[in-house]
Amino acid sequence: MSAATTTATQTPPAAGRRSALARALWTFRREFLWVGVFSLFANLLSLTPTLYMLQVFDRVMISGSGLTLLGLTFFTVLFFICMGFAEWVRSRLLVRAGVKFDERLSGPVFRASFESRLQGSSAKPMQAFADLNQLRQFLTGNGTFAFFDTPWTLVYIGVLFLMHPVLGWSAVGFSLLLCTLAFVSQRLTTPRHEAANDAVVDTNNLVHAKLRNAEVVHALGMLGDLRRLWLDSYRRQLALAGRSQMLAHRLQATVKFVQYVQQSLMLAIAALLVIDGEIGVGAMVASNALMANALRPISTLVATWRQFVEARQGYARLASLLEEYPPRENRHVGDSVTGQITLKGLKAFAPHREQPILKGIDVEFQAGEVVAIVGPSGAGKSTLARCLVGIWPKTEGEVLLDGHPLSDWSREALGPHIGYLPQDIELFDGSIAENIARFGPLDSQGVIAAAQRTGIHDMVLRFPRGYDTPMGEAGALLSAGQRQRVGLARALYGNPKLVVLDEPNANLDDVGEAALIRAVRELRDSGSTVFLVVHQRAVLAACDRLLVLQDGAIAQFGRIAAQTPPAAAHPTQALPQPPAQPTKAQA
Repeated sequence: MSAATTTATQTPPAAGRRSALARALWTFRREFLWVGVFSLFANLLSLTPTLYMLQVFDRVMISGSGLTLLGLTFFTVLFFICMGFAEWVRSRLLVRAGVKFDERLSGPVFRASFESRLQGSSAKPMQAFADLNQLRQFLTGNGTFAFFDTPWTLVYIGVLFLMHPVLGWSAVGFSLLLCTLAFVSQRLTTPRHEAANDAVVDTNNLVHAKLRNAEVVHALGMLGDLRRLWLDSYRRQLALAGRSQMLAHRLQATVKFVQYVQQSLMLAIAALLVIDGEIGVGAMVASNALMANALRPISTLVATWRQFVEARQGYARLASLLEEYPPRENRHVGDSVTGQITLKGLKAFAPHREQPILKGIDVEFQAGEVVAIVGPSGAGKSTLARCLVGIWPKTEGEVLLDGHPLSDWSREALGPHIGYLPQDIELFDGSIAENIARFGPLDSQGVIAAAQRTGIHDMVLRFPRGYDTPMGEAGALLSAGQRQRVGLARALYGNPKLVVLDEPNANLDDVGEAALIRAVRELRDSGSTVFLVVHQRAVLAACDRLLVLQDGAIAQFGRIAAQTPPAAAHPTQALPQPPAQPTKAQA
């Protein structure tokens, strides 16, 4: 496994090439084209009230013809029906496009978010889903309508110029004033809004972390001090949110003031032109309606400008995430795995740490043997365990499984061949059977076999609902020992050929430890390769070889003596003295 395949950094997209997100949006060009077509009809038909008022004041009121008024009213209502239909169709098109857009991208975003979390990225995984939701809502909301309607502002202003140049230039002035207000509003409110949002996220994370450790907080009497820390964060959040909202409200009041003033001023300007005899009364009333139509898209842009900025930022984050973690090919190396492992120059790195955790390990493990990994705290045992299953984010060198780098497999193809039990047991909200079966298709016989192998079958049957018993969030309804044994059964489900167990007996009693030893021996007899990170001597009875790590390097590696002296103070005392720095395991 080379650094090129394990680090999250990918080659940036070539200039001029669309990002994955842009390509996804481009597939909806037909829908947006039809939205533009129906926007054309909707905006053309929005001239209906203006024309109606012109005809009523300049023709019907002079002629006094009721039949003319009836005909004008009939066609006006008909045009309004057509305009409403066009508005409904374009809204429906956008909603359907938004749903398809979400369906198309939710899978890639989920996978990319998972990989970014696995690679230790500083990005917040849930932010990607929030960005996707924000982008979808913007694309199906008033912001997109304003985008299609804004060009028609020029049409309405052009009609005002035809009615009288003074009316046209007045409309241009009011439009520029609203655009200026939108720009100033965005520059002033965006930094405060972002600071307030960050404060909310920090406060929520603080609360979530405390709730996850509620038992410790209560037992140690830490609630008062933690409440003080939370109050400090919460008050800061309220202060930032208050300042942001006050500024936003002042700017909204300013925009409303300008909108109200422009309506009255526009009417006053048109009235002066009527007094001078340059336009008629119908044109005066129609000009006010035209001005309202011209400024409506701009007003919508002003109201949705923050949403546009947030959608643009979300788009940039999503595009970067999808480019950094592109879809991987569903590679398939072979139909079977023997479990032979070779490490070549393996180095493992951690963020903000110059020296590697593992320092160039070269060793080979034969298929079907059980290897115990021991060493002092901080020697790199858990890091090596994670490298063996290919989940450490940043490595150099290679981890070969049956002679192939782990990166040659897709995780979906390799997963059934691997069993892994981490130090911190992570179970999921679901039944015991679903957790053991890894939330895949339930194989009842396989679930029971894994439970029997770890000695929890009888324990599960004593639960009221047996294997259908819900675990609760993170397995909270089970004890630590029960969670560990269920996690062990999950690791052994499906008879994997490579099994890595990190301190599997940390929370086990004597019965559980005996079941563990028996399960490890059964795995060895079935040809599986097993790695055990252990501290207790009892588990060594089921192991063939012992690997001692010291400061990220191999200190000793060799076969375990047939009989371990009871008085030995450390597991390594039971070993014959192998060469100081062996590089290959002897078959």
